[in-house]
Amino acid sequence: MIKQVYRFNTIIGLILAVTIMITIPAIKADAQGRSVLTLEQAVREGIKNNTLIKEMIAKEKAAIAGERSTRADLFPKLTTTYTFAHLKDRPYAYFGPYKFDVSKRDNISWDFTITQPLFTGFALITRQKIASLGIDLQDIEKEQAVLDIAKQVKISYFQVLLARRALEVATEEVKQLENHAKDAKHLYDEGVIPYNDYLKSEVALAQSRQGRVRAESDLKITISALNTLLRRGIMEETVVKELPPFQPRHYDISRLFDQAIHERPELRALRIALRQAELGVKLARSQYYPKIYLMGRYERDGDNLLASNNDFANQHNASVGIQISWPLFESGKKHADVTRAISQEQVLKERIKGIQDSILLEVRSAYQRLKVAEKNIQTAREALYQAKENFRITNLQYRQETTTSTEVLDARTFLTQAEVNYHKALYGYRIAEAELMRAVGKM
Repeated sequence: MIKQVYRFNTIIGLILAVTIMITIPAIKADAQGRSVLTLEQAVREGIKNNTLIKEMIAKEKAAIAGERSTRADLFPKLTTTYTFAHLKDRPYAYFGPYKFDVSKRDNISWDFTITQPLFTGFALITRQKIASLGIDLQDIEKEQAVLDIAKQVKISYFQVLLARRALEVATEEVKQLENHAKDAKHLYDEGVIPYNDYLKSEVALAQSRQGRVRAESDLKITISALNTLLRRGIMEETVVKELPPFQPRHYDISRLFDQAIHERPELRALRIALRQAELGVKLARSQYYPKIYLMGRYERDGDNLLASNNDFANQHNASVGIQISWPLFESGKKHADVTRAISQEQVLKERIKGIQDSILLEVRSAYQRLKVAEKNIQTAREALYQAKENFRITNLQYRQETTTSTEVLDARTFLTQAEVNYHKALYGYRIAEAELMRAVGKM
């Protein structure tokens, strides 16, 4: 009963999670009329369309059918047989000196047999429990696939946003260098700066335009990668919605460790596998017990198609009985099966210890990457402010003819790098957070 409640709660939790995603407001459109995809909608779409999820659903159905099959073994079974035999010679028997026919040449018999297992050394109920745990195992494997796909979609979504920001930075750089090139051309025409100073601005402008082309290409590639995860057309122009302003969250490492130990699907699956192994030992030991069946049988024997005519014996009969089967010696097979089952149980116990250690290390690493990303945001924000101010002052000085074009170009390069680093820090934090949630085992 407890296991059924746990399974029910797990399923309800997944349903609620998906329901929350479904109730997100309708997809909006951008300035060009294209639909805008939110992060929640992307995750929902990725889970819905992923082939691995569909495979897990099919496996779950197979596990349910398997459990029903083992449960059916606990109940009565009804079988029937029909036999027709034509003899070359008519059977006869001697009673003293006399010869008597005992049957006709055509013999037809049919019967119904009901078999109900009474005691099988707990084998049938143990198989049913193992199969029932198999359903739980498939539920957890499906949950694990959902978590993996959700993380992949999130990271791909963040990479699209980062690539879009990089394109915006590249576009702004081109615009500012175009203005600088115009200023340089004007100063050159006025005879204020030499020709090579003017050429530097033109070269820098050409390079920035090349950088913008690369940024456009990178954005298209990241969108195609997201489309692949969502099972959309690879060339579809998917537009994603920007995330809300960055707000760092506080995570307690001790609590994260506890959550990972209790919620990671891999550990939960191994614990179920261990319970199956424990039942496997019980199943192997069931061979030491006798098998007892209650049997009921109705039969007819005759010489016509329905076996309703018999001139030599009663044409029908019924019986009820007990069948006991108890193999007493099998050359050590039972002991070997039990030893193997115990060894498999021990293997799983050791594997759980190793996986638990690796999961804790994974959580620790993800947590540290998140803390580093959080610190990088503050550093990058300060650097961006300084780079913007430096470019503003340097550009103003250039227009006042108190500095060179090289200084302006260097300032713009610093600003571009600072902007890129800032956005990398922001989305790096989002990616680190998604990896931490997966390490803990949460959506």
